Amino acid sequence: MFKEFKKFIARGNVLDLAVGVIIGAAFGKITTSLTQSIIMPLLGWIFGTMDWSNHFILLGEIPEGYEGDITNYAALKEAGVPMIGYGDLVTQIINFLLIAFALFLIVRSANKVIEEVEEQMKEAPATSEEPAVPTDPTLDVLKEIRDELKAAKSAPPAA
Repeated sequence: MFKEFKKFIARGNVLDLAVGVIIGAAFGKITTSLTQSIIMPLLGWIFGTMDWSNHFILLGEIPEGYEGDITNYAALKEAGVPMIGYGDLVTQIINFLLIAFALFLIVRSANKVIEEVEEQMKEAPATSEEPAVPTDPTLDVLKEIRDELKAAKSAPPAA
């Protein structure tokens, strides 16, 4: 079983998958940072607020005895106030769209490269010649001897 596992791990597909997962995680962090550090503050500046995580709709009453800020989503959520936090949802949707668009561009570029390679392969002239393969000189000598023996057998006997 260990040999099978070793063979499985040594395959290129597993390594490619591991590299893809690691790069994907790093790319996710970059897009999250872009969303939270640049895009959402710009939207906050346009709409008059900087912190979208505190955008929510109250669905119930604030409990008596609550002494925190009534505009703090995290504190209200901890106090058990029913509400819809749409600010975080907007942030996550923008983050998703950025990742999806970046992946679209990558796949689109890869498809163009694949199409170009396929076209070049179709346009390449088909040669009937076999490619020159280096051979062993001993084999060449043996082939000559074989051919001479065949010729001697098929030749009429000398008188």
